Amino acid sequence: MENKDFNKLFNQNFDTAEPSLGHFNRFEKRLANQKTIYKPKKWKWYIMAASFALLFTFWFAANRQNEPIQLADVSPEMAETQDYFTSVIKSEIEKINIQKTPQNKKLIDDAFIRLKNLETQYTSLSSELNESGSDKRVIFAMISNFQQRVEVLQNLLEQLEEIKQFKNLNNETYS
Repeated sequence: MENKDFNKLFNQNFDTAEPSLGHFNRFEKRLANQKTIYKPKKWKWYIMAASFALLFTFWFAANRQNEPIQLADVSPEMAETQDYFTSVIKSEIEKINIQKTPQNKKLIDDAFIRLKNLETQYTSLSSELNESGSDKRVIFAMISNFQQRVEVLQNLLEQLEEIKQFKNLNNETYS
């Protein structure tokens, strides 16, 4: 009895009649005559591009959070300060490299080791700045670190100049 009820329900609610003879041939002919080729709408490409850009932005932001903040990231003034110090440091290093000789190599290498230690401290301060949310004490320590690096390089240049003058004085005395 249940089977009869099911068949009755199925026949009442669904069309079970077979299509007329030649229906499939006519349908295929219509499809073949249709010349329009499906082209996706342009706005779909914009949505896909925007989705990709959004995913990339989230990925970049997530990876960026792992990097320490630089002094230049705090404000435009701090960016100028960092640029100033990095240019002075670069200039001083270039002056030192010009004066490098086998006789003063040890002195220069020692100063560069001190410079490398200060750079390591700066990296640590950058991490602290990231954690503290731009704490003024950490910013001051970072600026102080730049000043210390410049002082190390300027002291080295002064020592190199003194050595150079001493050699010139000794050469004049023995001439």
